[in-house]
Amino acid sequence: MTLRSVCVGVFLCSLIFSTLVIPTMAQSTASVGGVITDATGATIPNAKVTVTNQGTGISLSSQTGNTGAYLFPSLPIGTYRLEAVAAGFEKGVVSDLNLPVATSVNRNIQLQIGQASEVVELTADAAVIDTATITMGQVIDQKTTQEIPLNGRHFVDLSLLTPGTVTPPQNGFLTAPLRGQGSFGFNTAGQREDTNNFLVNGINLSDMVQNQITFQPSINTVSEFKVDNSTYSAEYGRNSGAIVNIATRSGTNDFHGELFNFLLTGLGWEVNNIPQPIMNLTTDVAKLVTLTRRAFATTMETA
Repeated sequence: MTLRSVCVGVFLCSLIFSTLVIPTMAQSTASVGGVITDATGATIPNAKVTVTNQGTGISLSSQTGNTGAYLFPSLPIGTYRLEAVAAGFEKGVVSDLNLPVATSVNRNIQLQIGQASEVVELTADAAVIDTATITMGQVIDQKTTQEIPLNGRHFVDLSLLTPGTVTPPQNGFLTAPLRGQGSFGFNTAGQREDTNNFLVNGINLSDMVQNQITFQPSINTVSEFKVDNSTYSAEYGRNSGAIVNIATRSGTNDFHGELFNFLLTGLGWEVNNIPQPIMNLTTDVAKLVTLTRRAFATTMETA
């Protein structure tokens, strides 16, 4: 057996292993759970609960235990429909239930006595307070990510919308933009800009040496992200600063496309270093110039 055949075999085994592991580990997900009760508040055991992604039509089912509780962990982010069915009760339905990235949603369902053919349907309201965890953070949703004006279209700039977050100081470690990638960090909850940890679809995106984000996904590929800046779950660890969970956009049953033209113009000061003949000194000479930045592209997806 030659060295080349051994290398090819190792490569193929690694490729097969990665296809088996990545779909189960590389996820930025959400969860939903709650309790099924009757009109008196008593729990209903053995009720069938079904959750359906309204975008893809994919469904999962579970059954409540003796306490009437149900739980669906690790669901892809999106809008869902919940159905609860139990013998002797009308079907309870909750539609338009939004599950943001890295969140746990608590949704109780109350069933009324009647026939299962009768349906009581409710529309989910947006949760004002997260009662499932003690995490302090902010979800930057898809509408904000895709539509808010940005100087350079870098999603990290949107992290400043999180309470307790500011731009790094002028002499900060990760303050200056580099290679057109925008800012590399932000200060939140009193932590340094190099103590944040970035995760994209569950995969660590942070540089292990300088502890900065290695690359910024195109804002067109970002569905939403969440910044947890204090009291987050022990499952994260590693960093004392914020945990940034990024979920990329994924397909549904409909085709969509977009075409954008990003144009930024304005006046600014340009500083030129003018060499001086004496002692090799330089002098900064500033002049008012017109600044123009343009980016355009098109995408097509099932989303």
